[in-house]
Amino acid sequence: MAPVTNASRCALIVSHGQPSDPAHAEAALRGLAERVGQRLPDWTIRSATMAAKGALQNARKQHPAATIYPLFMADGWFTGTALPKSLIESDQQHLLPPLGMDHRLPTLAVDILTQVLATQDWQMSETCLIIAAHGGKTSKNPAKAAVHFTNEVRDLGGFWDVRLGFVEEQPELSSIAHHAGKRAICLPFFAANGRHVRGDIPAALRVAGFQGVTLDAIGHAAQIPDLIAQSLRQAIGRH
Repeated sequence: MAPVTNASRCALIVSHGQPSDPAHAEAALRGLAERVGQRLPDWTIRSATMAAKGALQNARKQHPAATIYPLFMADGWFTGTALPKSLIESDQQHLLPPLGMDHRLPTLAVDILTQVLATQDWQMSETCLIIAAHGGKTSKNPAKAAVHFTNEVRDLGGFWDVRLGFVEEQPELSSIAHHAGKRAICLPFFAANGRHVRGDIPAALRVAGFQGVTLDAIGHAAQIPDLIAQSLRQAIGRH
C-alpha cells in the first residue's frame, strides 16, 4: 500500500449499512466517524455505507485520496469483491484490513468481557462465553474470521466454556447456546447492531433458553474508535 502523506490524512470508514433503513445506518456510521475524528484531530474522517445509494461514490469524489477503513468482520465478498469494485484502481492501494481481522480485537474483547464480569460479580472460570457470528453460504471467510477470533479469545481468557454459533450456517446459535447456565455472556461478532444483532440473535437465544447477558455488537464497543484511530495512524508510511 502506498504511504499516507500529511497532505492525504483523510480516511473513509465504509460499512455495508442496512438496505431496509439506509438513513439510520448512515447516521450511526457518521457518529462513529466523528468519534474517530476526535482522536485524530489532524485527520479528516468521513463515512459511507454501501447500502445508501450513491453515498460511497459521492464520498470518494469529495475525498479521492482517503484511506479506506472497512467496518466489516471478515475479508469476505463485500471487502474482497463488492467494495473493491466500487473503488477505482488507485483507491484500492489505500484499502486497509477490516475490523474483524485486526489482531488487537481479541484482546479488546477480553477487556470488555472482564468489565462485564466485574459488573455481574462473576468469575471468568465459572462463566460460559457464547460468540454469535454471521457465517454465510457464499464464502468461507466470515466463518474463518469468527473461528480465529473465538480461538484467540479462548486462549487469552479463562472462561469455563467458549462456544461459537452462527446465524447463517452450522452450528446454529440456537443449538450451541443450550445449557450455557445462568452465568453466560453472548458477544455478537458483528460490526453494528443491525437486523441480525437486534432480531436474529435474541430470537435464537430465546429458542435455546439462554439466561445470560447479551452484549451489543463488538463493533459498537466504546474502545472501537481508538482501535480504528490506531489503524489509521499505523497506515502512515506503510507500504
